[in-house]
Amino acid sequence: MLQKVVVTGGLGYIGSHVVVSLLLTGQYQPIVIDNCLNSYPEALNRCAEIARDEMGSDAPQPIYHNVDLRNAEAVEDAFAQYDNKGGIWAVIHLAALKAVGESGEIPLSYYKTNVAGSISLFESMERHGVNNLVFSSSATVYGTPEIVPIPETSPLLSASCYGRTKAMVEEIIQDLCRAQKKDGQSSLRAVSVRYFNPAGAHPSGKLGEEPRGKPGNLLPLLAQMAIGREKSQLKIFGTDFPTPDGTCVRDYLHIMDLAHGHVLALDALAVPTNQKNIFSNCDAENGPFRAFNLGKGKGMSVLNMIEAMRKATGYDYQYEIVDRRRGDVPDLTADPTLAEKELGFVAKKDLEEMCRDLWNFQTKNPHGFETPQKQTGTI
Repeated sequence: MLQKVVVTGGLGYIGSHVVVSLLLTGQYQPIVIDNCLNSYPEALNRCAEIARDEMGSDAPQPIYHNVDLRNAEAVEDAFAQYDNKGGIWAVIHLAALKAVGESGEIPLSYYKTNVAGSISLFESMERHGVNNLVFSSSATVYGTPEIVPIPETSPLLSASCYGRTKAMVEEIIQDLCRAQKKDGQSSLRAVSVRYFNPAGAHPSGKLGEEPRGKPGNLLPLLAQMAIGREKSQLKIFGTDFPTPDGTCVRDYLHIMDLAHGHVLALDALAVPTNQKNIFSNCDAENGPFRAFNLGKGKGMSVLNMIEAMRKATGYDYQYEIVDRRRGDVPDLTADPTLAEKELGFVAKKDLEEMCRDLWNFQTKNPHGFETPQKQTGTI
């Protein structure tokens, strides 16, 4: 019997690739909760199609609930539907607003969505006995780190409202893991994956990053400029950072590597408590909670990425240098050693693959998920 796993934000960029990765294991039944604020229902059809392409007609299919986490009653109703169907085994929590710049402009929206929405989710998990959680956190929780590459032991000193919401949710999760039930067991076991900068798309070209409105991330913006969808001037926010070329450095990893990292974290939760597992050395003060960096351990600057996309697309990018944005950190490069050692995580795909797969998605879907595709049925 497939283990039922709720994936919040499962229609988004990261979430849809996580859903595909779960389907392809043949072990998990993804139950997607998403309000489509920054995503498209068509992504679910594409997930199902990829699974059928690779596994045949017997491939498991995703289930979808159009639910906003801020609506506690709707979240509760979604969870209750599975009480008589074996129950939900785990949750992968990705749903969040995620733009660093925007978070400073509308902070209340970020706290209401990312923090209050998470509390609503955790309350339903507790009521329905769901004790396993993978939280999709962010490298932005570190702020401007003292040590680069950044280890998980670095203090959480985010420079942005978005990063602070992620750090706050981590604190809530840790408190839930510390809480003891009457039988002395912890109420929750959780893994927080602090991902760095995802890039690329599914190699099939059927899934990729397709935000509503203008892209907030560099690579999809470059792809849309090259295809002719985005006409605005490319802006580089600062060339005076203490980095080799003066522009921000980020640790980019392929979206499929990141999705696989989420599945590895979920697999780690499945190891029985009476066997050696990732929580074996956790003490009562911290409870069964672990955090892992998901990155390549190699930083690339903004100018590096523009050049890589120029090679992939053949497009001659012109850009304007402007002032830094508030909250931008000079260098966010992961130390992925802990995830490699304890989860078996390795980001194998290189920068060329990221740019090639992104461009493949963009050329096959020049108007995004609105591009006509072969009918795949309704999920």
